Amino acid sequence: MSYSDSGNTWRSDGAAHAYDPYLHPELFRGVAMRRVFAFLIDMVVISVPVILGYIFIALFGVVTLGIGWALFWLAWPASVIWAIVYYGACIGGPSSATVGMRIMDLELRTWYGAPGYFVLGATHAVLFWVTVSFLSPFVVLVGLFNGRRRLLHDFVLGTVVINNSVRAPVPQTARTY
Repeated sequence: MSYSDSGNTWRSDGAAHAYDPYLHPELFRGVAMRRVFAFLIDMVVISVPVILGYIFIALFGVVTLGIGWALFWLAWPASVIWAIVYYGACIGGPSSATVGMRIMDLELRTWYGAPGYFVLGATHAVLFWVTVSFLSPFVVLVGLFNGRRRLLHDFVLGTVVINNSVRAPVPQTARTY
């Protein structure tokens, strides 16, 4: 992936500082608000299977006269594992984005332009929840005070979320007529 505009170039093939907010502000336009909506969409995607699992355990407990309710002790750890696997698999996938990020046209990259991978995606989710839990939700305000709209956990992991709707201009072929 490359982009060129009046001689300024960013590359995502391993070049240092691939995403410069001053040379290419369009990559970060609207990212903060889109991240909020992407997060809400991802919470719905994660919550639906968890809620269905709890309903299944409740009904299974009724059918087994209360014995099945012992499975409730597995529900919380399974929910955490599901969320970590969801983020890891989505960020580590070919689009480097969760379902919510894809809907909002966002993509997670390393600061030097490499795509995400499973461990990065899983760590990104865990570190987000840890920072929000210990430092309060106000930690997301960090994104309003830097050009790349990076949050605290993005700084720690060396990641950046870019506006994926910005496409490299495609050169047109010469017309033969």
